[in-house]
Amino acid sequence: MGTQQSRATVDRYVELVASGTAAQILELYAPEAVVEDPIGSEPRRGLEAIRELYAVLEPLQRKAEPGVIRVSGNHAAVSFTMVSEGHGHRMTISPVDIMEFDDKGRILSMRAYWSQDDLQVEPI
Repeated sequence: MGTQQSRATVDRYVELVASGTAAQILELYAPEAVVEDPIGSEPRRGLEAIRELYAVLEPLQRKAEPGVIRVSGNHAAVSFTMVSEGHGHRMTISPVDIMEFDDKGRILSMRAYWSQDDLQVEPI
């Protein structure tokens, strides 16, 4: 798989984290995918477990700004800043996601590097 296909998946991922549904985000993942978000947490294996992670975003107003994106073959590192609003709070987080892709350009693994120190929460 080429770097261009990986880059297209990364770009779509950042776009959908900002505005998509869990179902749309899951279309980017391989059925056997594993997500560790944040790094050090219990890995989520398979699409149903991964769906739970992204479903919490759906009711929130959110936007994401891409940062540094580096793609090499079937691997990528992407940083972005996401601001979400909901439940009376504004949350800002800037993770670095490390991804590996299968030969169809789907995400096989994603490990999100961030900690509570990287999450800003303020009332709105």
